[in-house]
Amino acid sequence: MSTHIIRYTTKPESSDENQALVEAVFAQLNAEKPEGLHYATFRMDDGVSFVHVVSYDDDDADPLRPLEAFQAFQKDAAARMVAGTQRGEATIVGSYGFFGE
Repeated sequence: MSTHIIRYTTKPESSDENQALVEAVFAQLNAEKPEGLHYATFRMDDGVSFVHVVSYDDDDADPLRPLEAFQAFQKDAAARMVAGTQRGEATIVGSYGFFGE
C-alpha cells in the first residue's frame, strides 16, 4: 500500500471551479466504486489551498487515472493553480476510521 499527499494553491478565481471538478471525481468514484482506492480531498480554510490524500492497496494499480472526471480535473489544472503541486509519499503512523478501518 502506498499513500500520497498532494498539496496546491489555486488562483482565487479558480477555487470554486477546482472544487466542482473534484466533486465530479468523487461522484464518479461513488457511482463506479473502484476497488483498492482510498481517497479524500480537503479544501483548507483559506479557500484556495487543497490537499488530496490518496492510498492504493495495489501499488501497480491506479483506478483514478482512467476516470473521465479525473482526466477533466487534470486537464487544465496548471492554469487553475498559483504554483505547481507539491506531492510526496507518506507513511501512515496512525489512523482511526480514515481508511475504512
